[in-house]
Amino acid sequence: MEGQDDLRVVKNLCERLTLTLNFCIQDKKGFEKLAQSIPLEVKAPGRIALGIMVDANDDPERRWRSITTRLHSAGIETPETRETAGTVIDGSPRVGIWLMPDNQSGGELEDFVTSLVPESDPVWPLANDYIEGIPPDHRKFKSHKIAKAKLAAWLATREDPRQMGLAIKAQDLDVNQPVALTFADWLRRTLG
Repeated sequence: MEGQDDLRVVKNLCERLTLTLNFCIQDKKGFEKLAQSIPLEVKAPGRIALGIMVDANDDPERRWRSITTRLHSAGIETPETRETAGTVIDGSPRVGIWLMPDNQSGGELEDFVTSLVPESDPVWPLANDYIEGIPPDHRKFKSHKIAKAKLAAWLATREDPRQMGLAIKAQDLDVNQPVALTFADWLRRTLG
C-alpha cells in the first residue's frame, strides 16, 4: 500500500466486514517505493500471496503498466488488461492488483471512501457545495484533489472529526456499497 491512510481504511474495512484473513499490511510510503519493492516482495521466502493496492491517479493504464512491468521483471506473467473486479494472478505466489478507487477509473483512495458516504447523508451535499463554492483562485489544493477536499469537509462534520479509516470504524460510512464489497471479494481471492 502507498501510505498510512490506505492501511487504516483497509484495516477498518476488514473489521467492519468481519473478514478473517491472516495478512500483514505494509505501508510503502508512496508509489515509487512500493513499485521498487515489488520484485523483492514477490521473491520473499515463504510468500504465499501478495496484494498490491495503489491509487490509479489520473492514468490507470500507466499505473497498471508500471506494476505489471515490475511483476514481469520478477517472473510473474500478468494479463494484458486489468480485471474490473480486481486482478488476481494464480501462481506462487498468488498476486492481486487493485487500483483505487474501483479498479476501472482514475482516482485515489479518497474517491473510494467518498463512494461509501451514505446516499441519504444530508451533510454530503453541503460539503460539496462548500468546496465547489470556493473560487478556483482561492483554492490551495490542486483541481485533481477536489474529491479529497470534499471528503475532508464532510469528515470535519462528524461527531468526532476523524480520519477516513476511523470514520469506517465509527460506522459513519456504508461498507455495504458495491465497490467496498467488490474490494473485499478481491482481498478474499488474493489473500484467502
